[in-house]
Amino acid sequence: MSVRTQVAIIGAGPAGLLLGHLLRAEGIDCVIVERQSPDYILGRIRAGVLEQITTDLLHRLGLDARLNKEGLLEEGFCLADGERLIRINTFELTGKHVTVYGQTEVTRDLMEAAEGRGLQIIYEASDVGLHDIESDAPYLTYSKDGAEHRIDARFIAGCDGYYGPSRQAIPASASREFERVYPFGWLGILADVPPCHDELIYANHENGFALASMRSKTRSRYYIDVPLTEKLEDWPDDRLWDELAVRLGPDAAANITRGPALEKSIAPLRSYVFEPMRHGSLFLAGDAAHIVPPTGAKGLNLAASDVHYLSEAFTGYFNRNDNDGIGGYAKKALSRVWKSERFSWSLTKLMHRFPDDGPFERAMQVAELEYIAESEAAQKSIAENYVGLPV
Repeated sequence: MSVRTQVAIIGAGPAGLLLGHLLRAEGIDCVIVERQSPDYILGRIRAGVLEQITTDLLHRLGLDARLNKEGLLEEGFCLADGERLIRINTFELTGKHVTVYGQTEVTRDLMEAAEGRGLQIIYEASDVGLHDIESDAPYLTYSKDGAEHRIDARFIAGCDGYYGPSRQAIPASASREFERVYPFGWLGILADVPPCHDELIYANHENGFALASMRSKTRSRYYIDVPLTEKLEDWPDDRLWDELAVRLGPDAAANITRGPALEKSIAPLRSYVFEPMRHGSLFLAGDAAHIVPPTGAKGLNLAASDVHYLSEAFTGYFNRNDNDGIGGYAKKALSRVWKSERFSWSLTKLMHRFPDDGPFERAMQVAELEYIAESEAAQKSIAENYVGLPV
């Protein structure tokens, strides 16, 4: 069974869905192939701080009704150094907001609008294979309901995450990988309790890192860093709430509302970049090409900027006979990727205690936080990276 389209997209996460909607809005044919079910995709708990690049794309598509109603506009965030909160007023320093709106909700909005906008998504497609990607006539194969299927396309967009087949289809001889695996993970708890603060708090404490975040005015998300050897059963809810109160400091602790965990997990941290983001007729976007530690809230937003560049490149090619975007995609996307990797890495280094750190490294963290507290220039640098660099 075979079909033909202009762009075959692998992956129905936010990157693939967003790209599909942008292409359909320009009249470009595309098909999305996804190995999981819709329920599985919507069951994944992910980040929820959106840069303006991400919200602008949703506004442009007219898929912003719930975002406008439920999203929380944030004008700043806080760094905590044990006893005090250092507020970074991002709106005053940059003129931009970030918006708290869960990645799961972004995905839901994109999924629910797909049928009405003519965006075809094939769920539960197994054994996806990429073929002839170095030619002008690549194609996909996959299995579904006991039958073999084929999709012929002019381009393939790999939006299938770190473990998907797209990146693996690029020969090792034609690629480079850059990776930093961190010696800790984030233990997170999601609970239906009001946030302890109306803005995010990133805390550096002698015991380690903590983050106070939220999904809404009634749902909170908290994290602490733990060694990779820790197990969830080592952290009953009461122990985790106690540790959060210590690490976040007295001001935040006084306003923490405790509640049972809706979800609790330990996520490892890594920085990862794959180059190039294009090989022949295959283009990578999102986690298929790069991973950032969640400290800088860049994962979904980097995927959105990739998709912004890629949709412009495909639109130029199909609608204006313009090849410049196709040729320049990888360089343009990677430039923003590496800057975001730098910010996420530097904030991770600043706010976490590494196992090999001694008194000198700790003193450097304290000095850096004091400098940030006293310097508008330092705060502006952090703010412009946090709200998202220009595309």
